[in-house]
Amino acid sequence: MADTLSPAQTETQTPTGRVRSVPRLVFTDAEAGALEFPSSNSRAFNYFKPQRLRATMYEDVTVDVQPDPARYLTQDWVYGFAKGPGGYPTEWTAAKSSDWHWFRDPNGEWEQTIYKNNARLVRQVEQSIANARSEGAFERWSKAWTDIVARHVGAWMHPEHGLGMHVFLPAQRDAPTNMINNAISVNSMHKLRIAQDLALFNLELSEARSDFEGKAHLEAWNSDPIWQPVRENVERLTEIRDWCEAVVAANLAFEPLVGELFRSGFVMATAAANGDFVTPSIMGVAESDFERDLAYTKDLISGLTHDERYGKENRELFSRWLSVPIAASLQAARSLAPIWSEVEHSPVSFEDTLSRARERTREILGELEIPTPKELDQ
Repeated sequence: MADTLSPAQTETQTPTGRVRSVPRLVFTDAEAGALEFPSSNSRAFNYFKPQRLRATMYEDVTVDVQPDPARYLTQDWVYGFAKGPGGYPTEWTAAKSSDWHWFRDPNGEWEQTIYKNNARLVRQVEQSIANARSEGAFERWSKAWTDIVARHVGAWMHPEHGLGMHVFLPAQRDAPTNMINNAISVNSMHKLRIAQDLALFNLELSEARSDFEGKAHLEAWNSDPIWQPVRENVERLTEIRDWCEAVVAANLAFEPLVGELFRSGFVMATAAANGDFVTPSIMGVAESDFERDLAYTKDLISGLTHDERYGKENRELFSRWLSVPIAASLQAARSLAPIWSEVEHSPVSFEDTLSRARERTREILGELEIPTPKELDQ
């Protein structure tokens, strides 16, 4: 019995009578396909080890969506920059990790949850404004409180937009894994949405009250001495090119010492006493966003400060990183003190609010085992 020939060994005749050979087929073990993965023998195959028994939807659509040479890419990055390295190099931050791929967002944010959460919060804000408009609540505000909302609450849209567009947006691009940059990207969207909420609220009030100065926030942000240290602080944050340092400086220094101090320490604490129940609802959404953003930041930084190989080095690095932004944030916080004296009814004092902000920052750094910079006590 004659041996069966493979297609590569069989000559075929074309319609014109010419004879040609079929190119020889070569079968090899593809590098990635030949490797052993955590679930290689499982019927529910994936390339990563889930945090629990089964992978969540968040993990399925997030983990290893962007591979790198440390995992799966055996021939280095598939693309690069004209004058720089390829892909997402770990050298884009001075922080170090034994394995950047361990991180999982505790909020489990992915495309569907982003749309759901933001849609829910936007409806919440819109409903509060609609209720206030139908009840004529805006007309009952005092002139003093109206001016504060126009000037100071309106000015707050600028740091929110600055952080979202020029701090977190660049940082998410440079983070080394899809899991990290996805979380930072959501942080960016939170900031941009709050800035938009405040801008739309400003337009709503401009229509509701004839004496509402809709452009007062521009003058306050550009030239009011109260806001200039805050503005300088935000602009300095936008200059940070190390993505991890930017997240640390913004979420562990600026946010607890300036962001929370103004949003909850002033607006949410004093608005109700001045007959305003709408503005606290908008700031309350921003505070809820920050709690989620702080959660992923704490998980990320905690993993780095407790890294078996680089933990001590990272703790010292983060403490050095925080020295300047903490000093700048305290200066910015103190510059806001005169706003507390502008309200007719204030149940809290600025000093008590600042004291709570300091203690909040100490607790966060203590939880992460980051040595507290001496600037926090000055």
